[in-house]
Formats: sequence, structure tokens, C-alpha cells
Amino acid sequence: MKSIISLLIIFTLFISPAMAQENDSPYRTRFAVDAPAIAAGIGLSAYGLKLIQDKDGFTEAEVNALSKNDVNAFDRFSAGYHSDNAKKVSDFPFYGSFAMPFAMMLNKNVGRKAGQVFVLYVETMAVTGTLFTLANGNTERARPMVYNDEVDMSDRTEANAQNSFFAGHTAATAAATFFAAKVFHDFNPESGARPYVWAAAAAVPATVGYLRLKAGKHFLSDNLIGYAVGAASGILIPQLHKKTNNTGISLAPTVIPTFNGAAAQGANLSLTF
Repeated sequence: MKSIISLLIIFTLFISPAMAQENDSPYRTRFAVDAPAIAAGIGLSAYGLKLIQDKDGFTEAEVNALSKNDVNAFDRFSAGYHSDNAKKVSDFPFYGSFAMPFAMMLNKNVGRKAGQVFVLYVETMAVTGTLFTLANGNTERARPMVYNDEVDMSDRTEANAQNSFFAGHTAATAAATFFAAKVFHDFNPESGARPYVWAAAAAVPATVGYLRLKAGKHFLSDNLIGYAVGAASGILIPQLHKKTNNTGISLAPTVIPTFNGAAAQGANLSLTF
């Protein structure tokens, strides 16, 4: 918790100059909107993490009572999957994905607005973290490896064994890679590299999801939901900040004065959707 508070203080010191970097940028950022959004995201993520940490593990009797037949038909094929090697390998693309948005800053168009891009990246990951931790903290779903009798009972009864829904590694990876692709796409509208950047953005979290499936950490549905949540965050957060927003959704309220004759009688406050 102390590290989160420190991060907020440090971020608050540097966010204001970054918000001003709008010239020649496809995005519009505002301290009054984005700073509270990021702070709320980090706070809710911390709350969700506490919910996860406060979970009680399965009892040995509960583990022994589990049956693969209790798993829905869509996911049943992977009940019992377990691979320590797949788990270890999944960490490489997982952690590597966090560097992709920073790698995009090597592009001169993106690099000139590095501060603003950083703000949007933090906001994207804060939103993704909120969605993941709150869902995971309020849901108990046994991981696939819990159904494997060859896995040590101590691993099957620990609290972490209940954190299958949904796949956090996959969600975070997708958020980072799709954010990087979206930013590159928006800053380089005429680049021929855009299809390849999007292909890489899609492939990396898919690889992580596959490895987490084989590791017995998540069912296929957990990974699909994590992928969708992460990709949506990575694309929508930058899109909602675009100066030309084709989604039809506006983050900012529109204030329209109401006139009766020559005198202003009030104001109508509306949100555009």
C-alpha cells in the first residue's frame, strides 16, 4: 500500500506537464479528468488485490470432492492441466509486453509525445487492473491444476488455487500490446507497418493465454475473457481521448447556454454518447 501511495504522489508531480503535450497529437488529455481516473484505478486495484489476498484456500476435503464433470463442457478438456515449464515460459512474453508501449516511443511521432502516451498507458493499465482484481477478488473458481491428483495437495489448497477467473496475465499482456498498436496506429496513419504491429499485438497475449492454459492456471474461457478485457482497455482508452472520436462517446460534458431573447437564462449540461 505504501508503494501505491508513493506512486500516486510521484505521478501527481509529473502528470500536469504531460497533460499539456497536445500539439500535433491525436489525443487530448486533461489533468482534471485523467488524474482522478488513474488515482481511482490504482485505488480500486489495491482494494481488489486485498480481496484476492483475503481469500481462504480450499480444504483438503473440498479438493477431493471436486470432479472434472462439474466443469462446464466448454472448459472441461483442460481440467487437470499442469505444467511448471509452461508457467515459467509464460512469464517471458508477459513481462516483455510491458515494454512494447515504451518501444513505440522510439517512433519519432510517438516519442515527441512520450509524456502524454505514458499518461494514457498508466490509465489503461489502471483500468485493466481494476477490472481484473475486482472480478478475481469476488469470484472463486478452481484453477485447472486443482483437478490434477498429481499436483501437491498444498498447491491445490492454497488460496491462489481459486483465482482462475479471469486470466490476469492474459488481460495485462493484451492491454499493453493493443495499447501500443493503437498508439502507433493513431500517430502513424500512413505507415505500412500498421498491419504487422497489430498482428504482433494480437499474437503476444494469445501466446501468453495458451501457455497459461497449458500451465493449468486458467481455463480457456478465463483466457478469452482476459484477452477481451485487456484488448478493449488497450484500444478504448486511447480512442476515448482522441480529438476526433469516431466512437460517438465523449469523456467531456458539453455545456450549452440557454437564451431567452438576449438574456441567458441558464445552461443545459449534457453528455454526448
